[in-house]
Amino acid sequence: MRRDEEFSEFFTSRFDWARRTAYALCGDWSEAEELAQNAFVKAYAKWGSVRQESADAYVRTILTRLFLDTRRRVRGREHPVADVPERGVGGGFTEQNSRLHDALQRVPPKQRAVLVLRYVHDLSIEQTAAELGCSQGNVKSQTARGLATLREAYGSRVNSESVR
Repeated sequence: MRRDEEFSEFFTSRFDWARRTAYALCGDWSEAEELAQNAFVKAYAKWGSVRQESADAYVRTILTRLFLDTRRRVRGREHPVADVPERGVGGGFTEQNSRLHDALQRVPPKQRAVLVLRYVHDLSIEQTAAELGCSQGNVKSQTARGLATLREAYGSRVNSESVR
């Protein structure tokens, strides 16, 4: 019973944080909510062996890996719809940040995951490599490529808006 109470308290206090992280990764509030929920489901299954001081890192790792798994599965596939779906309500991103967030969504998924872990969650190269299960050199190269892509995407977005 204590296990359920601890997890419930953790879930209540950290769900919005996980959802915002997922949104930074995927750019869609509905998908972000689903990713966050799935991450907590997986965390609950192992909750008895999760150390409380590392629970945030554990959920963040699950969340990031779930995001990357979804991108691997749907890579190159389009999802046609009859009508454009409504955008979900925001959760901390202001209009000022929307240009940056839009540019971030143009960065490839693995590079985006590295950037979110490194700069949103302020993880070190070593911590990011551990969370993604890759080498430190891979994190460094993905960071460099991701930042270059982000700069280019942000610059082209800003330039296109100034032409309007």
